[in-house]
Amino acid sequence: MLAMDQGVVEEWLSEFKTLPDSAVSSYAASLKEKGSLVPALYKVIRENYSDLLEPVCHQLFEFYRSGEPRLQRFVLQFLPELLWSLLLAPSAARDPHTSGCIEALLLGIYNLEIVDKDGQSKVLSFTVPSLSKPSVYHEPSTIGSLALTEGALANHGLRRVVYSGPHLQRETFTAQNRFEVLTFLLLCYNAALSYMTSSSLQSLCQLSSRVCICGYPRQQLRRYKGISSRLTVTSEFLVQLITGIHYALCNGEMDLGSKALDDVLYRAQLELYPEALLVGNAIKSSQQCAALKSGASKEGARSIQVEITPTSSRISRNAVTSLSIRGHRWKRHESQEVSVDGDPVTPGGQGSSIPEISVTMPNGDSLRPRDPRPLTQSEPEPLGSASEVSPTHDPSPRGQEVRRQKSVRRLVDESSGPPSAGRAQY
Repeated sequence: MLAMDQGVVEEWLSEFKTLPDSAVSSYAASLKEKGSLVPALYKVIRENYSDLLEPVCHQLFEFYRSGEPRLQRFVLQFLPELLWSLLLAPSAARDPHTSGCIEALLLGIYNLEIVDKDGQSKVLSFTVPSLSKPSVYHEPSTIGSLALTEGALANHGLRRVVYSGPHLQRETFTAQNRFEVLTFLLLCYNAALSYMTSSSLQSLCQLSSRVCICGYPRQQLRRYKGISSRLTVTSEFLVQLITGIHYALCNGEMDLGSKALDDVLYRAQLELYPEALLVGNAIKSSQQCAALKSGASKEGARSIQVEITPTSSRISRNAVTSLSIRGHRWKRHESQEVSVDGDPVTPGGQGSSIPEISVTMPNGDSLRPRDPRPLTQSEPEPLGSASEVSPTHDPSPRGQEVRRQKSVRRLVDESSGPPSAGRAQY
């Protein structure tokens, strides 16, 4: 460790001891300005032999016990490195006294988190969302038809709540409670993921890879020359690791996050842990989404990106209904106008025209009906329906057109004779 880093850590240790309680909040806000402090603390934790490790662990515990949220988040960013140092201690040549400082710090954080302000044991509750109701992750209509059975209707408005706790206080780490405590600490870490720095996310990915591949053939592929003994893990511990890796994938740590996710899935397959395999494979499948790839920039917003299904109407705008047909007919009737020579006249200059009727007599003479009158607010009826109109005199343009069609039909019937005697051209 360099003398400069050691001086930064010693100054940090001394200034908090003389700090009054009223200045704790302003001091927590000023920690962000000390850019050289966090790398120096990482070096202290990683060293096998360091005289500063014990006072650093004591200082971090005082930060967490103060109850100031910003100081607690400052401590949590070192949690992945502290966990790796704890798991590494039995297999590495590390001083038991120095590793005991890390154990005391982690047990202290655990015992503080399992109780509330009054000292009573906490019971954490998690609400499992129902697929029948929309959320930011899904729309019920995109899943498919949900069968309205009696059981589905009975459980439609119910919420499933999962409880965790109460947890027992621990004084020492044992083989039975080690991963129970570490899993709970990772749960606290994941609850503050949005406040974690890039160095903390990188440390989490490195922790995941090292824990999962040590002592297995993949360790040679990763070219990691650390310990060669296998570390025991649990399915719940791997699920908490995957949760943090998912956030790292979406916030700039694509390379380290992808390797860590592959290593966790590799270990879950070897151990046959269904929970870790389910969560890990789901996240790995979502990596191919374009939204996830666009969020790979480190300058992007720190959030887990999801593709939200638009809540648009499921009925097409071009759907044909009786109301739309009726409206279309009235619109056509109102816009159609016919001039004297048969050409249509509409406000836009376009429209449909009535064809001119020409009748050829048997002797070769052509009979043309009289000029049609302009039609307004109506549509010409077919020739076959002219005989059904009442013969009463109608001075309107529609009545004149009906009489014209009747006279043309009468002339055709009288002059045609047999069906082959003449022909009608339309």
